[in-house]
Amino acid sequence: MALSLRLSRGGSKKRPYYRIVVADARSPRDGRFIEKIGTYNPLLAKDSPERVKLDADRAKHWLSVGAQPTDRVLRFLDAAGVKERPARSNPKKGEPGEKAKERAEERATKAAEAAEAAAAASAAPAEEATADATNEGVSSEQPAEGNAEAPAGADEPQSTDEPAEG
Repeated sequence: MALSLRLSRGGSKKRPYYRIVVADARSPRDGRFIEKIGTYNPLLAKDSPERVKLDADRAKHWLSVGAQPTDRVLRFLDAAGVKERPARSNPKKGEPGEKAKERAEERATKAAEAAEAAAAASAAPAEEATADATNEGVSSEQPAEGNAEAPAGADEPQSTDEPAEG
């Protein structure tokens, strides 16, 4: 006969209350059980001593006989110091899905493009600063020495006698 330490639900609708029981693994969840070894009330605060009540001696006895605890009961036994719960490792569970990975890649490429644009923008003022440093004494309002003459036709007004092409 396969024995299990498990929760048997009681209480009314939306107000759960569980008994921690030793039962045959083939019997129904809320059905026949061999012995009640504790209670669990999930409605109480997590730090409340009344939340989980467990007879540790009886739990040790049933574990020595070969009863297998469920995951939740094993948590309670671990907290009580009766049986150590091995750490589980499922690295794929925390891994994002395909769509989330695609969105992350798109965000990364956009961020890289923005960083390149910012680098290019910061490099452009630096080039202007180097150009200003080469023309140290020359102000931007005065033309350079070689360009003393104004371009031809700049001072002459355009004649309105000729018809406009177009």
